[in-house]
Order: sequence, then C-alpha cells, then structure tokens
Amino acid sequence: MRFRLTPRETSFYDMFAASADNIVTGSKLLMELLGADSSARAEISERMRAAEHAGDDATHAIFHQLNSSFITPFDREDIYSLASSLDDIMDFMEEAVDLVVLYQVEELPKGVEQQIEVLARAAELTAEAMPNLRTMTNLTEYWIEVNRLENQADQIHRKLLAHLFNGKYDAIEVLKLKQIVDVLEEAADAFEHVANTVETIAVKES
Repeated sequence: MRFRLTPRETSFYDMFAASADNIVTGSKLLMELLGADSSARAEISERMRAAEHAGDDATHAIFHQLNSSFITPFDREDIYSLASSLDDIMDFMEEAVDLVVLYQVEELPKGVEQQIEVLARAAELTAEAMPNLRTMTNLTEYWIEVNRLENQADQIHRKLLAHLFNGKYDAIEVLKLKQIVDVLEEAADAFEHVANTVETIAVKES
C-alpha cells in the first residue's frame, strides 16, 4: 500500500459495500423466480424493480460523492468504473425478471437454474470482497473465482443455446427464451468486469 500524506474520503467503501449487498438481494429474487408460478412472478418483478431502483440510488450517491470529493481512496476513473459495473449487474438481473413476466414464459428451459446459481455465488463473493477494498487484502481469490464462474457461465450459456435450437421450441418461443438467457449471461459478464476493476485497483495500490 502506498503511503499517503493526505486524508482520503472513506465513505466510498461503505457505498460500494451497500451496492454489492443490494446485488445479493437481486440474486435471491432471481432464485425465487425459479420456483414461482406465473401468478407470483409479477410480485417478484415488482420487488426486483425496487431493488434495481435502490441500486440506481446507490450508484448516483457514489457519483455525487466522487464529484464533491477532493481526495479519493483510489483513482477516480476506477471508482466510476466499479460503480458503473455494479449498477450494470442489477440492471441485467432486473431485465431478465422483467422479460420473464412480459413474455409470459410458462416454463424456463433446463439450465437456467445453473445460470442463476452462478450469479448468486458471484453476488456473494462480490459482497464479501467490497469491504476488503479498505485494506486491499484477501482480494486475489475473489477475482480468480469470479473469473472462473464467468467461464462456467459461458459454458452453461452455450449449452442453453444448443438446447433452444434443438427443434423442441417454436421460433417465437426461441426468441423469447434466448433473450432471457442472453441477459443472464450479460450479468455474469458484468460480475467479471467488477472483479477485473477490483484487480486493477489492487495492482495500482500495491
């Protein structure tokens, strides 16, 4: 850790932790969606929308603090990138739930539960990692594991696409389901972006 003579604005750490905790909430709502019937999905979607709004508020608070702080704990562009990537995760998860409801999907294809389990695990790891930004310790295993999970998500996504195009579904249903699994894959990519940003920050601060 580099020695600093100037004080740093430390509230960023708490805000990043709050944003990551909110993502865990979103991942739990995705898990709920798996076991819900069509009548319960609308209510889950409303709760996910509220979580997404809370995520937006957290992101805006970080940007406001960034614009009003003279000294920041690490580079401004990295703070912006980390906040934006965390926000992207919530956006993708909310979009996936919304699409399930809007498209009135009766049954999600086998394999989606594996996608969501990967996202839930990545959410837990991200929430555990954010407080460690204060000390820049115990982060290496975090970004290695999230990158491994993203690779796993890629494999699951490819298998899902193969399943969707095996002739079992009609063309319209394929389009609906593909958009949903694609958005879940984008959420996995966004977790990797967060981990890569954390790695960049840690390297700069070492």
